[in-house]
Amino acid sequence: MPATVQIEKKKTYTYEDYERLPEGAPYQLIGGELVMAPSPIPYHQDILRILGLKLAAFVEEKRLGKIYFAPIDVYFSETDIYQPDIIFISRDRFNIIGEKKIEGPPDLVIEILSPATAYYDLRIKKEMYERGGVKEYWIVDPMQKTIEVFVNKNGKFESFGNFKGEDVVKSGLIQGFNIVVRDVFE
Repeated sequence: MPATVQIEKKKTYTYEDYERLPEGAPYQLIGGELVMAPSPIPYHQDILRILGLKLAAFVEEKRLGKIYFAPIDVYFSETDIYQPDIIFISRDRFNIIGEKKIEGPPDLVIEILSPATAYYDLRIKKEMYERGGVKEYWIVDPMQKTIEVFVNKNGKFESFGNFKGEDVVKSGLIQGFNIVVRDVFE
């Protein structure tokens, strides 16, 4: 049975506090707040599997970099450690892959919205991804069955498109990767 870890109640938590949580604890550190999210529902995981496996196969075949799936810690600041659903790190940026965490912004972040985390994914985390230097951000909306792609231009996200149905989502970052939206939501 794992040991219980006591984290003192604080107004603002830091990476040092976060690091004391047991491995696999369902928390992210967002703006100094420990935010707990319940496990994703099966449909969320189906979307993650379909999109993630297709992206991973493409990236590995082309030897472009590495794909990681949540939960994996991505360090943005002492008070912001996120666990995006899917991340891509290009070969020339493997130096940000640390022993315990990703130590800087991934090239691509994909978040699949869920009721517990949508506010953070659409607002707070999106702003940190933008400021932090994430080159491309995908928001996958299971309710609307859409994928919105943002590309970072000079520190600001610009919409690359909002895709649905038979639309083909293309990455501005991972040249040649595309997927039909309908296939993601089967």
